[in-house]
Amino acid sequence: MALDALTRRRGSSAPAPDPVTGAGDTSAPARPPVRKIPLRTRLKHDRSLLIMVLPAVVLLVVFAYVPMLGNVIAWQQYSPYTGFLHSTYVGWANFERVFTNPLFLDAVGNTLVITAFQLLFFFPIPILLALLLNSVLSPRVRTTIQSIVYLPHFFSWVLVVTIFQQIFGGAGLVNQTLRDHGLAGFDMMTNPDTFLVLITMQSVWKDAGWGIIIFLAALSTVSPEHYEAAAVDGANRWRRMWHVTLPAMRPVIILLLILRLGDSLTVGFEQLILQRAAVGVDVAEVIDTYVYYQGVVYADWSFAAAAGLVKGVVSLVLVLGANKLAHVFGEAGVYKRA
Repeated sequence: MALDALTRRRGSSAPAPDPVTGAGDTSAPARPPVRKIPLRTRLKHDRSLLIMVLPAVVLLVVFAYVPMLGNVIAWQQYSPYTGFLHSTYVGWANFERVFTNPLFLDAVGNTLVITAFQLLFFFPIPILLALLLNSVLSPRVRTTIQSIVYLPHFFSWVLVVTIFQQIFGGAGLVNQTLRDHGLAGFDMMTNPDTFLVLITMQSVWKDAGWGIIIFLAALSTVSPEHYEAAAVDGANRWRRMWHVTLPAMRPVIILLLILRLGDSLTVGFEQLILQRAAVGVDVAEVIDTYVYYQGVVYADWSFAAAAGLVKGVVSLVLVLGANKLAHVFGEAGVYKRA
């Protein structure tokens, strides 16, 4: 009877869990209670970091978010003498003027043409430079080349345009050399037909070297063991670049491409306004220069604000659309999906 009672007790009890694998234990492990840290404790713990970031937050709020309140003038007939509190409300009339103004539409067309051209002939150049520098074995040679290609980034656009004027202008070095050899010269700085090529050349010379920094940083994360394994498998230099280097750069390339698409309606205000008079508004007028002349020069503040808002909304849509496309192809993009 004692044996039967012991057997019944064993049969009714749950099987003992295995000490190693835990098999046989059907009960879920109890989670430790989550202790919520009070806000005051967290602020006290991170006060040093909060104090460090506070000046940047203040600057961002004062110079980026507070001025957004001034966009209300896009729905007014604004006058600086009466202020936006007493200016006449006109509804969507300024936006109707924006979309029906042929000069604004021409500026949009020029902006998109410049963006598309530079996306094809400027955006890949930092990638190619990063690949070339990554293949240089000598650290001294690599550092020297990097310093040379970085330097123009720190030049102002006034200096860049002046240098190109001295080289490609009507009395520049290239024309003088051509005339010395009995050939006809050309003035690239005032020719509307070559203006698109000219500003792309200027952008490449000034900013291509600076653009390789991010790509070189991405390449520095690639383990040399990946290249060694690919070489053992028989991959030559081109195969290693295609299957090891470029996949490592792909997330950065997509991220910068998204940011460039979001910034596609901004193609360089200072660069273009310096050369606008030389080649004419037909090819050099873009959205930024058009808004500047309408708002600041001609004092049509409300119209300029409406045009700027249209530009901002379109840029936001481009960023969100490109980011969604990046998610479709399996990349993180600007931000990850929740």
